[in-house]
Amino acid sequence: MYPITGTANNHSASGNSKFVPQIWSSKLLVKFYAACMYQEIANTDYEGEIKAHGDEVIIRTVASLTIRDYVKGQSLQYEEPTSPNASLKIDQGHYFGFKLKDVDKYQSDLNLMNEWSQDGAEQMKIKVDQNVLGSVYADADSSNAGNTAGAISGNIVLGDDTTPLSITKANILDYLVDYGTCLDENNIPESNRWAVLPAWMCGMIKKSDLKDASLSGDGSSILRTGRIGMIDRLTLYSSNNLTTASGKTNVIFGHKSAITFAGQITEMQEIDDPDDFGKLARSLFVYGFEVIKSESLGHSVVTRG
Repeated sequence: MYPITGTANNHSASGNSKFVPQIWSSKLLVKFYAACMYQEIANTDYEGEIKAHGDEVIIRTVASLTIRDYVKGQSLQYEEPTSPNASLKIDQGHYFGFKLKDVDKYQSDLNLMNEWSQDGAEQMKIKVDQNVLGSVYADADSSNAGNTAGAISGNIVLGDDTTPLSITKANILDYLVDYGTCLDENNIPESNRWAVLPAWMCGMIKKSDLKDASLSGDGSSILRTGRIGMIDRLTLYSSNNLTTASGKTNVIFGHKSAITFAGQITEMQEIDDPDDFGKLARSLFVYGFEVIKSESLGHSVVTRG
């Protein structure tokens, strides 16, 4: 039977009681999730076969050879090139677990196990995104960060924790172009470049003349969520997962060669609850990420002007 709600005063004029039964809806309240960027800005070239937390992927690098001037008749010099390996450790892991009692199944015709598992998967992606975006900026090459950026010019101002850039609608395009210039001076390919911006910076772009798709280089429209368009060869993404402290946000930009990512759901189990009537569900996601080409990654500290 449905439980009865109400009080002693719940009576009509004729003295008949009015009882309100509980109705379990067949629909769930829509839930919104933060957009996740790590799959857009990182490569998975070295993902390989991940079987367990603690695995490691060894990445071989190409040696840099020295080019010397030649004079006829001279003795040639030979070097022993070194090719240090980069390591991608699968040393991060997150899980979720929940129990579903038989009474919950009885009171709802929803497949709650699937619905809650899907929610867990979405929350997992947000957690990973916060972890990636909240740490990789520290590994940006010095030529792509600070107030003396530029591998050639050395005079590009990107802001730091002491003197962040004050971003306004009037100057935002200039700074986006500076991001691209830093990558240019490091000979970074023009394709697959990106920048992850806080929502308020994207709002400035949308309010400016750049809202015209022809100016953004985007054939559709810059007024989109997540990926908002392209400016000066940078594909722009809006994210709420960037780190912000005291009004200063760590913006990152770069190329897909900068960050490598590998991850896999190694466990997804549904078992009987040994202590109650119902089911237990749990999932484990293991992953690792590494900045393997620091010259392809940039860091800018910004504040809202």
